[in-house]
Amino acid sequence: MQELNRFRLFSMASEPKDSPANNPGLQATPDEATKGYFMQQTMFRIKDPKLSLDFYSRVLGMSLLKRLDFPEMKFSLYFLGYEDPASAPSNAVDRTVWTFSQKATIELTHNWGTESDPEFKGYHNGNSEPRGFGHWNHC
Repeated sequence: MQELNRFRLFSMASEPKDSPANNPGLQATPDEATKGYFMQQTMFRIKDPKLSLDFYSRVLGMSLLKRLDFPEMKFSLYFLGYEDPASAPSNAVDRTVWTFSQKATIELTHNWGTESDPEFKGYHNGNSEPRGFGHWNHC
């Protein structure tokens, strides 16, 4: 619980700002068509799957839930999360469906060849012009 105290610094406002009344456009209830939706995944492009998988599994403790290869388009997708892979179905199709039903997973997209291409400059992080993606918070 003491670890969560550092997040109190983000809540120094004198009044609550989270209600729809304080946030024009924010709706209290979703459309019926999207009720029950949840954030399923975010995607990051990676240069080297060996380095990236080591970081996400060893450092962040995530598990590989599913890997999909697309040889005709020369890319692979790695889906990681905090679910126990032992609880995933063993059937490949069922495991894919299971993976896409998990909350808050990440998809690492590897375009084949980038790991060994000396001309590959990497991907834009969005923190300099042109601005875009900001950050991903992991607790």
